[in-house]
Amino acid sequence: MDPLLPIILLSTILGAIIAFLIFGNYFKKQKSEVESLAKAELVIDANNAKKTTKSGNVSKKSQSKHHSHAADKENSKKHHPLDLNTLKGHGDSVGGVCFSADGRNLATACADGVVRIFKLDDVSNKSFKFLRINLPAGNQPVDVSFVDDGSSIVVATQALTGSSLYMYGEDRAKPSDGNKQQKLPLPEIKWEHHKVHDKHEILSLFATVASFGSADGSTIVASCSEATEIKLWHGKTGKSLGTVDTNQLKNHMASLSPNGRFMAAAAFTADVKIWEIVYSKEGSVKEIVKAMQLKGHKSAVNCLCFSPNSEQIITASKDGTMKVWNINVHYHMDEDPKILKGFPIPLQDSRGATLHYDHLSLSPDGKILAATHGPTLQWLCPETGKVLDTDEKAHDGDITCITWAPRKLSTGNSESFILATSGVDKKVKLWLAPFPRPS
Repeated sequence: MDPLLPIILLSTILGAIIAFLIFGNYFKKQKSEVESLAKAELVIDANNAKKTTKSGNVSKKSQSKHHSHAADKENSKKHHPLDLNTLKGHGDSVGGVCFSADGRNLATACADGVVRIFKLDDVSNKSFKFLRINLPAGNQPVDVSFVDDGSSIVVATQALTGSSLYMYGEDRAKPSDGNKQQKLPLPEIKWEHHKVHDKHEILSLFATVASFGSADGSTIVASCSEATEIKLWHGKTGKSLGTVDTNQLKNHMASLSPNGRFMAAAAFTADVKIWEIVYSKEGSVKEIVKAMQLKGHKSAVNCLCFSPNSEQIITASKDGTMKVWNINVHYHMDEDPKILKGFPIPLQDSRGATLHYDHLSLSPDGKILAATHGPTLQWLCPETGKVLDTDEKAHDGDITCITWAPRKLSTGNSESFILATSGVDKKVKLWLAPFPRPS
């Protein structure tokens, strides 16, 4: 018998005993861990069951509380009392809005490359039909104006090559065969001009019917460059009627008086320059001559607007004041325009500093002045400068344009003067006019 055999057997037996002890301890430990986990889960489930039991009677209360918060949230979304409606469907910032002469149509110029013409049968309706006009590729519409009693529109655009003007008009529909109903044709480009102000952008476009003196009643259109140039155009033919230079470093905006007699510009300096549009005996524009200057502000004038009778101008300056001017003077005899009223701008920031206005627009009856700064919209009394109403968040971003409908519009069971505003938030809003307060 081999003497090593007992030693090998003993070593094997000892090894088996040691392995049994080690693995036995390991499995025992794993079992205890599994049992402890199972107990923990049972405790958690039991606690959850207790919580569920305790909260069983509260679940309905919490649910009703949730609905209450939802209702509160809906209530918090309620519009300003004068916020009547919103024209939706714009895909980008809306830079310009304009009512037709009868107020029944509203045109919008959107940065998504589309001009939309909304039909306003009742401004309180939930939805509106609109005509969509796609601009030539690469052109971004920045402003729009109606011409020829609303049958045509002039659109100002900006492209890499510069600014352009397009006039869209509808061709007469061909007579239909029998009782077959035909759709009206889309507007076509009747005239166009490119590089209108070289590569400078058009800041504002303003159109009015020339009715002063011997004027023939044609629509004239003024395009204001971001530089110092302002051009006047014949709305129907696109003929250039004249050009003026403000010589004031850069323009802020320009406007025409409702009767087509005057053209005024707000620019970089404190003075407002006014030109007279002179008409020939035949009724066409003969020339544009410098008429007068409004001197009285201490800083740049941001915006201005004419009164409905074309005899007054309201200006708003960075000096924190507004002024009402009488321009119905004999300027040919060196009679200067007169300041009729002056008011501090009633709008301040959180630190109490006076803010300036970006846009002004006077209602057709001359009793309500709309003014904006950033997203804030105010209604003022032009006689006293008192605030009639304010909406600090009229838009979710800067307001880009404001304009009044030329007459009262239907709002369901009544009629009201309507203000339209556009903004960078892709919205166009329609606002009721506040009731003027006694002065």
